[in-house]
Amino acid sequence: MLNIFLICAFVICSFLIVYHHAIYPLFLSWYSKRHPESPVVIRSRGYRDQAQDNQRPSITIVVPAYNEERWIADKIRNLATLDYPTNRLKVIIACDGCTDQTAEIAQATIQEAACCETLFEIHVHRKNRGKVALLNHHMQYIDSDITGLSDVSALISIDALIIAEEHFKTERTGVVNSSYQVLDSANQGELDYWKYQSKIKQREATLGSTLGAHGAFYLFRTRLFTPLKSNTINDDFVLPMQIVKQGFIAKHEERMVAVEMEATSCSNDFKRRLRISAGNMQQVIRLASMFKPKYKGVAFAFLSGKGLRLVTPYLMIGCLTISAVLATQPIFLAALLLQVVCYAIAIANTFIPAMSSIKLCQLIAYMITGHYANLIGGLRYLLGMESERWSRINQ
Repeated sequence: MLNIFLICAFVICSFLIVYHHAIYPLFLSWYSKRHPESPVVIRSRGYRDQAQDNQRPSITIVVPAYNEERWIADKIRNLATLDYPTNRLKVIIACDGCTDQTAEIAQATIQEAACCETLFEIHVHRKNRGKVALLNHHMQYIDSDITGLSDVSALISIDALIIAEEHFKTERTGVVNSSYQVLDSANQGELDYWKYQSKIKQREATLGSTLGAHGAFYLFRTRLFTPLKSNTINDDFVLPMQIVKQGFIAKHEERMVAVEMEATSCSNDFKRRLRISAGNMQQVIRLASMFKPKYKGVAFAFLSGKGLRLVTPYLMIGCLTISAVLATQPIFLAALLLQVVCYAIAIANTFIPAMSSIKLCQLIAYMITGHYANLIGGLRYLLGMESERWSRINQ
């Protein structure tokens, strides 16, 4: 009787793992091809003043900054090149208790000839309160139609605001997300992962809405913002989902590109994934009501993606344990050996850099390391060990 129970548990755990990693992505690919979204038509402005410029929505871009002296000048110059009427655009650089020269460099850069036509405001906060507190504070005073949030280390494509404007002409559109790309990385697995995630987000949109956003760059209707809880970890997921919960749609636009300039090493990538995983646990708990059937395609995507990702490490532990207990049976012995080999590859990849040149090994290692981070990060949140304060991963 016990063996039958263990076999059923193994089948269920195995199916859910395969469903999350293979069946769900394949379903998204199939469904999105049969229900393609109509792309918005972009009428290039080409930096030329036009009669309709005064009718365009006003936009405020908020750039939270904490010890970003390396990238802040490049970020400001990039924002100054965006193709949008200068009288409809404002940029706020919010320095959150920086202990380096971020604020000073920002003040000097906005005086440059190439930047002086764009309205920049440098807000210097002496005390570091954390990104969420910073956003809640500044959102009280923003009165533009649209608000954009962007990381300092991400460069935005010059026509991004014109493209976003077209999406916001649809009243039900509450959020517009950019496509995230990594300029350079020592970890090929990270590059492949973000390409994969970009495709998933684009395809999930055909189910009703994308899930969350990437903090590199996204925009939303200002009036739909609701203050975030002070200990929110993944604000770039919770904020958009709060808007989707109000009945609006989050769009993913692959022609709006945010390019990450700051390369992430393997060790720093793991720290980042730990914090994201803690945020995944938090957001699933806080947004659990969005699993309800009334959210239809969004609920299905949320459960199949974020929900199952959260429990996958426990499913993997279950499969490994059951395989070991039933190892006297050939099929479970084979399953046990296969799992042990995969875990051994992941461990060896950490200590033997040459293995990274083998794509399959790197893929297995990146996936298993991600689920390990998911396990530890989730437990850290449940045990109250994850701080809401931000710190720079790459120092």
